[in-house]
Amino acid sequence: MKLIIAYFRPEQLNAVKQALYAKGIHSMSATNIAGSGRQKGYTETYRGVIIEVNLLKKVRLEVAVKDDKAAEAMDAIADGAKTGKEGDGMIFVLDIADARRIRTGETGAAVFG
Repeated sequence: MKLIIAYFRPEQLNAVKQALYAKGIHSMSATNIAGSGRQKGYTETYRGVIIEVNLLKKVRLEVAVKDDKAAEAMDAIADGAKTGKEGDGMIFVLDIADARRIRTGETGAAVFG
């Protein structure tokens, strides 16, 4: 089992969800976050004061899948999130030691149906 964590632009969330749905992956969690990477932020002027914005709005998406679906899920996320510009995001994959569905008590890979 794998946990895929992806960070990308908020405006790409709908495209990423649609790409995952097309691959049959429907279980996910999305969180609005602020972060910085190679983009390093930007500066703007507000009422004559220069403000440096270092933390940019991003989405953190978490998807747990069986091992054989991990590459497919990563490809779907990358396809949906890609704009070709710096700041498109990152994808990380972690191993899941175990999982349990609270309602039924199912454990392991059975949780992912």
